[in-house]
Amino acid sequence: MEGIIDELVRFAITFMHTIKDVLPIAVIIFGFQIFVIRKNIPNLKRVLIGFFYVVLGLALFLQGLEDALFPIGRMMAAQLTDLEFIKHSAESLRQGVTIHWTQYYWVYIFAFTIGFSTTIAEPSLLAVAIKANEVSGGSIGIWGLRIAVALGVAVGISLGSWRIVTGLPLHYFIITGYIVVVIQTIYSPKMIIPLAYDSGGVTTSTVTVPIVTALGIGLASRVPGRSELIDGFGLIAFASLFPIISVLAYAQLSHWYSRRNRNKG
Repeated sequence: MEGIIDELVRFAITFMHTIKDVLPIAVIIFGFQIFVIRKNIPNLKRVLIGFFYVVLGLALFLQGLEDALFPIGRMMAAQLTDLEFIKHSAESLRQGVTIHWTQYYWVYIFAFTIGFSTTIAEPSLLAVAIKANEVSGGSIGIWGLRIAVALGVAVGISLGSWRIVTGLPLHYFIITGYIVVVIQTIYSPKMIIPLAYDSGGVTTSTVTVPIVTALGIGLASRVPGRSELIDGFGLIAFASLFPIISVLAYAQLSHWYSRRNRNKG
């Protein structure tokens, strides 16, 4: 019984913090509606009920992150880098034998799969994909966009995990990645460019960031000589950059394929 009461108290605290975080947004929206636009809010009762549901859902989600997703990310990073799991002994490390980056292959596989699955489950990406499909008249497929973004995140997180293991400088990857983005932008269809750039933002949202952050920090804390602040949080940069590359590549391939079919016809 005490455990249930403790959980309810923790959730009440999370709920109050959520209200505190969301309140400025509500004040701005309602303030503009009342004092700037000077119109009554239509269906005010439904709006207030919906606002309550949003706050409740966010509080439940944040509680779930703290109780499940964060510990899972840290636990998986610890288990996948365990010396016994990668068949390395502590004695060999004391003797100066280093672990080769290829021995962490399960980390890269896990990073790829978790990056893909969390992005597919990302609600903000689903909302963007649905709206992009509506605005484009169906030319941008919902699943095509979601899979393109998910593949970008998966490759990015996997590459970022490899970078943490090897210890290569973070800025080399980021600079190179954005050079690729600039070149792709020049040759990509103009319609897809804003959407591709926005894809980097929607992936750093409610589902992806907590797990990727926990994985990055956990991995950086387990690999000798790595910084949890730079290497751990640096993994988020890969999750933001590589979806831009993958969506632009998806648009370029789609444009090339459709043009080839027109030439055949």
